[in-house]
Amino acid sequence: MVAERKMTRKFLEEAFAGESMAHMKYLIFAEQAEKEGYPNIAKLFRAIAYAEFVHAKNHFIALGKLGKTPENLQEAINGETHEVEEMYPVFKNAAEFQGERDAVRTTHYALEAEKIHADFYAKAKERVEKGEDFEIKKVYICPVCGYTAVDEIPEKCPVCGVPGDKFVVFE
Repeated sequence: MVAERKMTRKFLEEAFAGESMAHMKYLIFAEQAEKEGYPNIAKLFRAIAYAEFVHAKNHFIALGKLGKTPENLQEAINGETHEVEEMYPVFKNAAEFQGERDAVRTTHYALEAEKIHADFYAKAKERVEKGEDFEIKKVYICPVCGYTAVDEIPEKCPVCGVPGDKFVVFE
């Protein structure tokens, strides 16, 4: 019985990963279809991406991975910290060694953004532990590298140089 539970858990974890990837892939495909002038295909990709999100969410909950906000923030901090301290430095070094310029660029962008994300999550967790919400008005995300700013939009992205007026705003 224990072996079957472990297998079921493994299958759910693989299903969560697959559905999560499909969700993101379809959103990227939708963006491309939109750029190429296919708004209805973009709509189809976005709709099915949402269905994949629903599947991933259901698997995630069945795995018992959804906690209360303080636990979820800690999980986010752990993930971002892993990316900053272990994952992206190794990936970037390998890309540099192999002369893969695009991979060097994308891992650098992600590494710099993840540092900021970990810090924001830590600050948010401090507030939640006091029973308070994290006070922010707007969040600005660079559409090229993912640099994240809260409440004040930079004139240009400090990581990749994109003008601030190109940032995506979350209100």
